Amino acid sequence: MKNEKIIRIAYDVSRWIVGLTFLFSSFSKGVDPLGTSYKIQEYMTAWSIGSFSFEWALPMATFLSVAMITLEFFVGVLLITNCWRKLGAWLLLLMMSFFTITTFIDALTNKVTDCGCFGDMVKLTNWETFGKNVVLMVFTIIVFCCRSKFSKKRTFERDILVAFFSIGVAISFQLYNIANEPILDFRSWKIGNRMMPEEKGEVVTYLKYKNKTSGEIDEFTSDKLMDYYKDTAWVSNWEFVDSRIEDPNEIYADGFSMMDPTGEDYAKDIIGSPDYVLIATIHHLNDIDDKGIRRMKQVYRYAQERGLYMVLLVSVSSSQTEVVDFLLENKMDNIEFYYADEKAIETMLRSNPGFILLRNSVVVNKWHHSNVGDLIAMTTEDFE
Repeated sequence: MKNEKIIRIAYDVSRWIVGLTFLFSSFSKGVDPLGTSYKIQEYMTAWSIGSFSFEWALPMATFLSVAMITLEFFVGVLLITNCWRKLGAWLLLLMMSFFTITTFIDALTNKVTDCGCFGDMVKLTNWETFGKNVVLMVFTIIVFCCRSKFSKKRTFERDILVAFFSIGVAISFQLYNIANEPILDFRSWKIGNRMMPEEKGEVVTYLKYKNKTSGEIDEFTSDKLMDYYKDTAWVSNWEFVDSRIEDPNEIYADGFSMMDPTGEDYAKDIIGSPDYVLIATIHHLNDIDDKGIRRMKQVYRYAQERGLYMVLLVSVSSSQTEVVDFLLENKMDNIEFYYADEKAIETMLRSNPGFILLRNSVVVNKWHHSNVGDLIAMTTEDFE
């Protein structure tokens, strides 16, 4: 009896730990299923088995994202409610085996630097992710080994209700977040975030020099170096190695830029503008449907009527000819357009197209194209 009680406690503790982890994981990804689909695409592109690649499955990424998150939520609910114990234990073992093997290979190869197991909510290194899965695998084995050890009153009707309800909730929640911007935003372009320092700092250039005799390497600011250059002996004994620039005014989004067709970056000027700036984003020009185009034209007309400065940010994968033809065809040829990396645009907004309003580098608001009615409803007072 004592051993049976210990086993029962181990089983209950294990299923609660893994179940809550699965629920948290599925929720953190479910608020942004498109973000998870981008991560799946990253795996498909980076991984291959010999000459066999997975790029053929790229169009299925969103479906696979929704399916995986739904299954994860479903298993979590089964563990917490103790329904369908055998089914839940088998699904858990298969999923954790797949996750553990995948994250181990990923930790070794580092082909994908972040598995995205908790979406953008919690970031883990590949080895931290693998370690987390090893710990969960211990609890998974306990759950699997104890799946048939305890008698359970048959509650088939309740189990069916729990199963259908959990699957319905998971799918509905994800579809809502696909049709709108995620209800919780953990990305850098979150509403209210400041994207640049409030006070402009001084840009400093550092130059690295090596002593020809001792091999010593030292670094100097450009101003300090001017003093050394007055010493001819110093000039003859030191040689230039490298340089770097520290710009405290950088945008708080790694590698973000807004390049015009000539290649000049206007990101700091546009993001840091003291006036309101509305940026329309398109991360896949060829994937915009008629509704998206129609809503973008609505916003364009609204911006013109209000005198609101509006620019277009498109992926670098779109040629200048494609962008110009798109704007001419849809009578928006007066709009300025800039280029950015596809991933950078997807980080700003999941919607294609989407709209983000900034002022003094602060994200004032952002809209999925299906919610442009809220944007167009803004009055003059909203811009004061």
